[in-house]
Amino acid sequence: MKRKATHLIALLTISSMLLSACGGNNGTAANSGTSSNTSTGAQTDASAGDMKLRILSANVGGKTPEENAKFEQEIKRLTGIDVTIERPASDYDQKVLTALGSGEKYDLIEGSDLGKLNSFIDQGALTDLTDFVQGSSQLSDPSVIPSEEWEQLKGKDDNIYAVFAKFQGGTMPIVRKDWLDKLNLQEPQTLDDYYNVLKAFKEQDPDGNGKADTYGLSTSGLYDIQGFMSAAGLKYRYVLKDGKRTIPYASDAAIPMYEWFAKLTKEGIMDPNFVTNDTGKMRNLFLTDRVGMVTYWDAWVGMFNSTRKEADPNTTFEAKALASAAGPDGSLLMRRGDPDYWMMPVNAEHPDAAEKFLLFWHSEAGIMLGSLGIEGVDYTKDGDQYTLTATGKEHNMDHGVPFWYNENVKPPFGKLPGVQEAQDLVKRYATLELSLPGWADAEKIVQNYALKAMSGEMPAADAVSQMQKELKAANLIDE
Repeated sequence: MKRKATHLIALLTISSMLLSACGGNNGTAANSGTSSNTSTGAQTDASAGDMKLRILSANVGGKTPEENAKFEQEIKRLTGIDVTIERPASDYDQKVLTALGSGEKYDLIEGSDLGKLNSFIDQGALTDLTDFVQGSSQLSDPSVIPSEEWEQLKGKDDNIYAVFAKFQGGTMPIVRKDWLDKLNLQEPQTLDDYYNVLKAFKEQDPDGNGKADTYGLSTSGLYDIQGFMSAAGLKYRYVLKDGKRTIPYASDAAIPMYEWFAKLTKEGIMDPNFVTNDTGKMRNLFLTDRVGMVTYWDAWVGMFNSTRKEADPNTTFEAKALASAAGPDGSLLMRRGDPDYWMMPVNAEHPDAAEKFLLFWHSEAGIMLGSLGIEGVDYTKDGDQYTLTATGKEHNMDHGVPFWYNENVKPPFGKLPGVQEAQDLVKRYATLELSLPGWADAEKIVQNYALKAMSGEMPAADAVSQMQKELKAANLIDE
């Protein structure tokens, strides 16, 4: 009954936790250093009152149609731009493809896939934003957006074709630090270290209930095992070698790694449902003391900690991000998510309004709107003190910008416990993955046989051999 109740609490609270901030029990915090000189483009501009803007977005805006209308009104109040934000209920990627392919006119379109961005650039569908970005004292300021980040949004001609919508983090192994401490274990650094920790979580009753009911590791299928594949120097997706397409997870070098996972499965260290888990099931195992390690996003380190703290203020639960297993040369591979960005189609009817909005979006006022939400609806402000409303708590301080680049704008409520350390690992070690045309088809083949090998259903060498055979037959890798 206790476990069932804890599980229910986790499910209920997970929908209302704060992705980017925590303000104590009452959702109140002082402004912890938000800059007052970063609001370029945020002021109401009467001369811009006739500016119009049409946006297609997957994440930015209100949580409901009614709130979305209020969100549009708030943008107009702050910028003078008469904006329409369209948020399709489903099939967003298809909507983007249709819009760009049919010539439907949007001024800004939100994207989150660099492979698609490069494809749109090659098709000549996007506006070159190089002069706008480099000519903006705001966007060209490294404290607003680090200079090296712009490389992600460049085409083959070295020009910039998009502007960031938010800061995107990465994934990593996340461990029950309190279990490590209880069992007197050090944080793992090598693959052998990881095995020993996971084995201890399985065999040494870390939850203290006297039952053999814990697992060392759970994942959501092949969602992110980069933290372990790092031990063999293997990176997910494509890697170009001498101009040829290779998939390291489908190489012979991956065989020992799949055998390592198969060993975890055979010894009962691995959650047996990892092949069919969705991320929700994996998270709940972690939250309810069933598993000591999962692989997931940096933001969820804080979500895990805050969820348990809200359910039980006296809990000893502590989630902590870990660096990947070191390879033979000591190097680490970590996975960073593709950035979210704004694209301006070449047929945009209101490019001036689009540029004004992009400046606003990276200002203090824009960041507060994209994170906290609408003043008077999601939060109130009295001097330097912010207070979340019940609606604001429900909306998770995420209206498209749970995290941002601009270092001049500090989160009014700070970050959830453990998030900063996780993001520091991402910034230090994580790199983007390479998506090439055909990856969606290649991934299905890789995942199918990788999971069979990891679960022990198929010998790892046979699984890799079959991967290679099918990938070559479909012209998805080069000889």
